[in-house]
Amino acid sequence: MSATMLLLLGAALTFGAMTLALSVIGVTNSERRGVARSIGAIQALDSAPAALKQQELDRPFAERVLGPLGDRFISLGRRLVRADTATKLQYRLDVAGNPPGWGVSRLIGLKVLGMGAFSIIGFFYLAALGLPFMRLVIITGLLAAFGYVLPNILLNNAGQKRAKLMRNSLPDAIDLLTVSVEAGLGFDSALSRVTLNTKGPLSQEFSRLLQEMQLGVGRSEAMRAMSERSSIQDLKSFCMAMVQAESLGIPIGRVLRVQSSEMRTKRRQRAEEKAQQVPVRIMIPLVLFILPCLFLIVMGPAALSMVEMFSR
Repeated sequence: MSATMLLLLGAALTFGAMTLALSVIGVTNSERRGVARSIGAIQALDSAPAALKQQELDRPFAERVLGPLGDRFISLGRRLVRADTATKLQYRLDVAGNPPGWGVSRLIGLKVLGMGAFSIIGFFYLAALGLPFMRLVIITGLLAAFGYVLPNILLNNAGQKRAKLMRNSLPDAIDLLTVSVEAGLGFDSALSRVTLNTKGPLSQEFSRLLQEMQLGVGRSEAMRAMSERSSIQDLKSFCMAMVQAESLGIPIGRVLRVQSSEMRTKRRQRAEEKAQQVPVRIMIPLVLFILPCLFLIVMGPAALSMVEMFSR
């Protein structure tokens, strides 16, 4: 047996011994409580009606087994992460639009699950390849770190896609809002008109803003909350302009008209900036792929003719 396998075997035995010792200590300390809980559960199960027993047995496997397992991952993750991690994850969820089924607790559990899964699978796969021990430990640590940050990467990707959609549809939404206000509608009615006639993440944000105002939240507080939920600078400036207009008594229609013109100017500038980046981005495929093919097609027959002539 090689030295690497002996080291791996020793590490596994040490880990198993530590786990067994901690388990024995935990069992010794909580034996009475565990027995009491088990007796209580058996008595409750015996005294429960047959319908409740059948209902408990008919629950899906995910709710009976995977749910408690996920709760254990979540509790472990909350011990590993920092105190401000939950706040940062909640902000990223707000930027991504709070996708269904995503939450702070579930993200923390997924981070722990990804770290454990990537590290274990990577460790056994690399150990089977016969890599040196130090390289095996380093690569396993990198895989564990990647599994830990993978939920953050997916969440940031979703937030960037949503922010791009909101940034592109913001000028049209503000135009519709401006026309509605100048036609005589109030700001709340104009927001309702925008949410009914538009679709996408920006319409969802305006709908949430309208719901908060209908629930009694002040317009300034609701606008500030929408600004804090977003990472788009244009939307933040629009919210701050509306807050200042309300505090200073400036007509909303005039502010909306200025904001609409500014948003369209910024969108045109972004389009011009991307158009100017096209020659730089196309240079790499042009030099690596297109020009060699052109040289081959143009100079190939001449090179063959020259080779044939000199060979004669």
